[in-house]
Amino acid sequence: MSSPSKRREMDLMKLMMSDYKVEMVNDGMQEFYVEFNGPKDSPYQGGVWRIRVELPDAYPYKSPSIGFVNKIYHPNVDEMSGSVCLDVINQTWSPMFGKMTASFFSAYSLCASYLVNVFEVFLPQLLLYPNPSDPLNGEAAALMMRDRSAYEQRVKEYCEKYAKPEDVGAKQEEKSSDEELSDDEYGSEDEQVAGKADP
Repeated sequence: MSSPSKRREMDLMKLMMSDYKVEMVNDGMQEFYVEFNGPKDSPYQGGVWRIRVELPDAYPYKSPSIGFVNKIYHPNVDEMSGSVCLDVINQTWSPMFGKMTASFFSAYSLCASYLVNVFEVFLPQLLLYPNPSDPLNGEAAALMMRDRSAYEQRVKEYCEKYAKPEDVGAKQEEKSSDEELSDDEYGSEDEQVAGKADP
C-alpha cells in the first residue's frame, strides 16, 4: 500500500475531481471544507451543508474527523459542535474501504477514494437512517421517537434557517454575527469550530 501522504493526496484529488465543491484550508492537504447536499426523498432535501474534514497524519490508517459547520437537526450530530456520531468513521474505520470499493466499482475509478465514499454513501445514509438509540442530540432523538412528523418538520425548519444553498458559501464567522443566527443560541462553540478552520 502507498504511504499515508500519497494516499491522502490521491483520495483528496479524487474528491476534488468528483462533483463536490472542495475548499482547502491554508493550502494544506489535511484540512478542508466540502459542500454537501441533503439526500433526495428525505427531510434534508434542499439543504446544503459545509462539512469540515481533517485528515490525521496517519490517514488512511486513522479515520478523518468530520463535522457540520452550519447547524443541522439530527439525533447523531451534536448541535453545537457539529461533530458526527458515525460508527463507520469513528469506530470501524478501515483503510481497506477504498480498496474494496475500487474492486466493487472497478468501472468507476472516482469511487476508489474513501473520502468520496464519505460524501456519497456514509453521510447520506446517516441522514436517511438516523439512529435515535445512540444520540449526540438527545432532544432530536426523543422527538424522532415520540413524533416522527414533528421531527421532520423541525429538520425542515433548520434546513430553511441554516442550510440555504446561497448561504453555505459564506464564511461562518460572518454568518455567526448575523442577527438571524445569534438569536437562536448559536453559541461560542460553533464559532470556535468555524474560527479554527477558516484561514
